[in-house]
This record gives sequence, structure tokens and C-alpha cells, in this order.
Amino acid sequence: MARNDGVDRTTVRNQPRTESTIADAEAHNERQKTSYRNEDIIPERSPLNIHFKTPTGSYAQMFRQMEQEGVLSTRGLKQDAVHYGELVFDVNSAYFHRHGGYDYAQAFYAEAYKAAVDMVGGEQFILSAVMHADERNTGMSKVLGYDVWHYHLHVVYVPVVEKQILWTKRCKDPALAGTVKETIMQVSHSKKWASRPVLDASGNPMRTKSGKIVLRKSYSVLQDQFHDHMFAAGFTDVHRGERGSTEEHLTTVQFKVMKEEETLTTLWAEQQRAQQAAAHAEAQRQEAEHEAETAQKKLDRLTQSASDVAAFMQKTGSADALLPEPGVLESARGYRAGKALPLVSKLLRKLKEVYALWIKERQANAGLMQETAYWKRQAQTNEAAREKAARLDKLTRVLGVDEIDRLLTPHRNSARAPRKAREQDLSIY
Repeated sequence: MARNDGVDRTTVRNQPRTESTIADAEAHNERQKTSYRNEDIIPERSPLNIHFKTPTGSYAQMFRQMEQEGVLSTRGLKQDAVHYGELVFDVNSAYFHRHGGYDYAQAFYAEAYKAAVDMVGGEQFILSAVMHADERNTGMSKVLGYDVWHYHLHVVYVPVVEKQILWTKRCKDPALAGTVKETIMQVSHSKKWASRPVLDASGNPMRTKSGKIVLRKSYSVLQDQFHDHMFAAGFTDVHRGERGSTEEHLTTVQFKVMKEEETLTTLWAEQQRAQQAAAHAEAQRQEAEHEAETAQKKLDRLTQSASDVAAFMQKTGSADALLPEPGVLESARGYRAGKALPLVSKLLRKLKEVYALWIKERQANAGLMQETAYWKRQAQTNEAAREKAARLDKLTRVLGVDEIDRLLTPHRNSARAPRKAREQDLSIY
């Protein structure tokens, strides 16, 4: 049931409706009730629901009018026969959330309605088509801390097939017997969605080893039609619903529970990845602190060098102290050799030392600036990872570890089964 792969998939469910159940479906789709058992429905948002085809009356009234006008025929049907069908088009809530929400969902389902027209055989057989925008996705809303809406499309239609009525042998003109008398649109849900033979490359029905014809269920055909239509319309980032799925047999409540479990499982996987990223970020933070400590030592050495230069400059004293007035009996040569040249040599030596120190520390400072820029970028990345981990951690706090484990147990068991099978195969050898 749950995919756990983060893929956005199209899904269309086909639900039969009888005269005894159509009124309840109408009350739900058209939001005619004063209260709902589904707590995710927010009546204040119901005005945002969009009709791509608005019903002109009740579903039953429209059906009777179509029958009276000859648009369809119920000839030979029992009173409790299936007169209606309901297609529910859906994609996971996260898909629309990432694309901006309401406006994107409106454009998506406007195109999905065109696909529905093709599926049922014409717009004249559609009674109502409405996109619901007033149902909250509780799981995602709790995790993210704000409302996320589950957009989907309900299309109620009359399932019809073309049927030829032939002249019988009792007609007045024997030549007409067996020829087509009239063509009607017969109401028949079973014939409308009958399984079709799978054809090979030559157009012949494929058969099993026992000789039985291989049939393709109508549900599978609907999934292909929906996905192929949306893909051709430019929605190329959605995938076809999973083959072999049992979703066509689910009730609305079961389907919603399944979708919630999918969301929780996906978010749990994201939380695990975020926790790993946070652990990696912590290791990088510790490394950054170590590098920062090393850099501080370099700065301390630079400061010490500057202190040594300042101490030397202070020690040398003033110019008068360095070069005192010559003595009365002192010659110029003696003054030069005894006082001036030693001082100049000492100054030159110290200047060379200062220059070499300046070059060395300048190079070290350049490297330090590059390291500082790098660790600033790392700090920003780590901060983003910590924020994501904190946001996803809300899932655990809201639902609890036990509830998450309960929801994920089927997925873990299904993941272990192939691994155990492989281990058994290897043990044979």
C-alpha cells in the first residue's frame, strides 16, 4: 500500500452507485450536509471548491430527465441496478503543496476533467464534476505546523454502452429480421467497465499456458488513461499509480487511512535522513570549532609578534638617545665607526626581521580568511540541516514513538521479507 519512495502518483478510483446510495454521494460531493463525520472537512473553505460541471438538479432528477429525452435507456434493468458511477481523481497532497497549492490544483484537475470526459464517452453523460479544496491533510498539517489541503476531483456520471436493437422474425417485413432496428445508449456499469483481452503484437488475444485468455482489468486501463492524458498535457512530473494495487477495492475511509500512513511513513524516512544530516552537521561543527581554535592560536602568535615589535620600538628610545651629540674631542670618523654604523646595522637587521615577519603573517592571515569563509558556509548549511531536523522531529512529539512504530511495522516486515528470502537462497549453497 505505502510506497515510501517519495514518488508523486496519479490515482483514479471508480465507484458504482445505485439509486439507494446516490443521494448520500451527492450530499457529500455538493456539500449539502450541515455536519460531517469526516473531521478533515472544513466548511469555511467549501466556497473554494470548484465545479467543472455544475449539476442542474439532483443527480436522480438529472438521470430521469436524460431517460425521458432518450439520451440513455434503462430497458431491462432491475430497480436496484447500478445507474451511476463516480470517478475520484487524486494525487498525494505533497505534490500540490510543493507546486503552490490551490491554483496549481485547479489547473491540474481542469485537465483531469477532460480525461474524465473521454473515459465516460462524452460530457453529456456527466452529472457533476467538483474539485474539493476544503479537506485538510491532518498528518502533514501536524508535522509542518500549518494547514495542508488534500485536493481531489469527484466526477459523477452515468455508465452507458452503445447497444443495437435488432428486428425480430415477427416483424411485418421478413427481410428486416436480424437487421438493426435502432441504436440506444444502454445504462450498464458492468459492460462499461468489463475486462478486456490483452492483445499481442499481431492483435490477437494473449493466452495463458492453460489456454485461457489473458484479461486486463478496467481499473488498470483507467490508471493508464489518466496518467497518459496528464503526461501529454504537460504534467510530466507525476507517475502512473502502482500496478497491482488494491486501491479500487478500498472504501473512502480506508483510502484516506492508507494515504495518511503513506504520508507518515514518508515523513519518518525524511526524519531519519534529517537526523543523519544533523549528526553529520554536528561532526562538522566540532571540526569547525577545532579549526577555529587553531586559527585563534595563529592570531595570538600574530598579536605576540606585534607586541615584540612594539617592545623593540619602545626600547630603542628617541632619536637623541640613539645618536647623542659627539664629544668635544671626538672625531667624525670615530663617531661614525663607534656610534652611527652600529646603530644603522642594528636598525637594518631589525627592519629585515619585521619585514619577514610581516610577509609571513600576511600569508597566514590570507589562509585564515579563506578558512573563515569556508566555515561560515559550513555553518549556514549545518543550521539549515538542524532546522529541518527540528521540524521533522515534531512528528515524533505529536504522534509518539509507539504510534509511528505501529504504522511502520507492515512496511518494515515487507522490507525484511525479500532480504530473508535472499538469505535462504544463499544458505542452500
